[in-house]
Amino acid sequence: MRLTTLDWLIVVLALSVAFIPALFLARRAGANTAEFFTSGRSAPWWLIGVSMVATTFSTDTPNLVTDLVRTGGVAGNWVWWAFLLTGMMTVMFYARMWRRSGVLTDLEFYEIRYSGKSASVVRGFRAVYLGIVFNCVIMATVNLAAAKIANMLLGWPMWQTLLVCALLNVSFAAISGLWGVLVADFIQFGIAMTGSFAAAYFALQRPEVGGLEGLFSKLPAETYAFLPDTSNWSVTLTVLILPLAVQWWSVWYPGAEPGGGSYIAQRMLASKSEKDALIGTLFFNVAHYGMRTWPWILVALCSLLVFPQLSDIAAAFPYVDASLIGHDIAYPAMLTFLPVGWLGLMVAGLLSAYVSTIVTHLNWGTSYLVHDLYRRFMRPDASEKHYVAVGRLATAGLMAAASALTFVIDTASTGFTLLLSIGAGTGLLYLLRWYWWRVNAAAEIAAMVGSFGTAVAFAVARGMGMEVAAHVSLLATVGVTTVIWVAAVYLGPQTDPKVLESFYRLVRPAGPGWAHVRAATGVGPSPDSLPQAMLGWVMGTLFVYAALFGVGSALAGNTGLMKLWIAVFVASGIGAIQVLRGFWRTA
Repeated sequence: MRLTTLDWLIVVLALSVAFIPALFLARRAGANTAEFFTSGRSAPWWLIGVSMVATTFSTDTPNLVTDLVRTGGVAGNWVWWAFLLTGMMTVMFYARMWRRSGVLTDLEFYEIRYSGKSASVVRGFRAVYLGIVFNCVIMATVNLAAAKIANMLLGWPMWQTLLVCALLNVSFAAISGLWGVLVADFIQFGIAMTGSFAAAYFALQRPEVGGLEGLFSKLPAETYAFLPDTSNWSVTLTVLILPLAVQWWSVWYPGAEPGGGSYIAQRMLASKSEKDALIGTLFFNVAHYGMRTWPWILVALCSLLVFPQLSDIAAAFPYVDASLIGHDIAYPAMLTFLPVGWLGLMVAGLLSAYVSTIVTHLNWGTSYLVHDLYRRFMRPDASEKHYVAVGRLATAGLMAAASALTFVIDTASTGFTLLLSIGAGTGLLYLLRWYWWRVNAAAEIAAMVGSFGTAVAFAVARGMGMEVAAHVSLLATVGVTTVIWVAAVYLGPQTDPKVLESFYRLVRPAGPGWAHVRAATGVGPSPDSLPQAMLGWVMGTLFVYAALFGVGSALAGNTGLMKLWIAVFVASGIGAIQVLRGFWRTA
């Protein structure tokens, strides 16, 4: 498969439209680290919201969804749909507190929340752990998807794809800073979503599919059901029960961190007000889960009729590297059916999605390495220009490391599972540290060590031939990690009362967990209300799920179920609006 001249012209035009306006912000981004990493804390809600959505939509996202649908049906997506509970909790409980904290990165939080050397240790350690290790795993997964798509559509070997993409990403991320990333994200998201809808439309036109009616009549009902087959307890447990009962609150996963974190926190911190932080994060969750899911799912379902087996993909594309053949590559395989012009738009959309994700991770990871490691512990007295220059060098280093790691990961779901496993068990700590004064830096360190150590132990056991189910290792890691960090809460050094009082004055968390600290400060009650936030969480979650399943019901032609979801959508939307109005009345 080769792109025509028209396709390439569309790719170049689309990228120019996205990148050129952002490059005009390069001078502003280079002024200081606040501009380079948080856009001067002046971004409006719509810009940070779209940027969050664009960042979580990358080349690996449709590939991952395709992998899940082909191996477990539509219901297989609960492994990430369940994270809506986390995201909506960030909206209603944590977004305003993040903005009040005024930190430059979410790791700076540790030294305003905890005291002593342990607070510095956890900040420095997580700068390396998240900025390099975790971040490079994420970027490697995204790189792998880009390599598979380029191999399928262009015939490029992996090294060529990685080289071209590295030059593109490093050049842009190092020059533009977060302002450039936000502006480019806004434009790129429109291009990417247009390409996604086009891919779904043309996939449905395949003669093997026969449109929506043909698709849903030819596939078994359990393939496109919203819930897994309840007669299969093992599948129901791993696909539905564990994600909804355990995974969403216990696992730290970028973009769906309990309590907010990583680039989600970065966007909230870049917003111009608490209201912008909350509304932008709300828009992200609505768009991420409720608006953009079905185009990918439709292409994945169509691929089951066009390429029922992996051998069918291999036979249709003999030039594709055999090591890249997996269920996730069915998505780029379906893109080869796009007509001239539309293929160019789709490639531009995927490239836009890829770049928006990678440059965000480069900027986010670099902010940790520069602000939370280099500036904090190595060169605290250098100029702002110096830190920006170091940030640009760190950007290139991160991209090189992620490119090297790409050769180790084989499928999109492999990277997803790896990230879940090494972050398991830490989530509850990240939720409680805002609302319970007793959580200390020792607990943070214990949680990280416990989670990572347990995940590595299971990986070694599997490497030695032991069969350990993924849900068993997840539950065990969550249990072990939770016991370890709760013990550290009571046995480790307690936070200095003066630091706790300073934190309360700054952030003013609600609830009984800060009662005695609140009394000591004499500041007065929090502007937040936990019951009100809880109601908002429930209404917001119902609203997004109703949108998601209402659209799915309409596509499948289930009018009765569609009407039910529309009623839930309207009722929960009215409830959520009332809660949000209450937030501003009590602020």
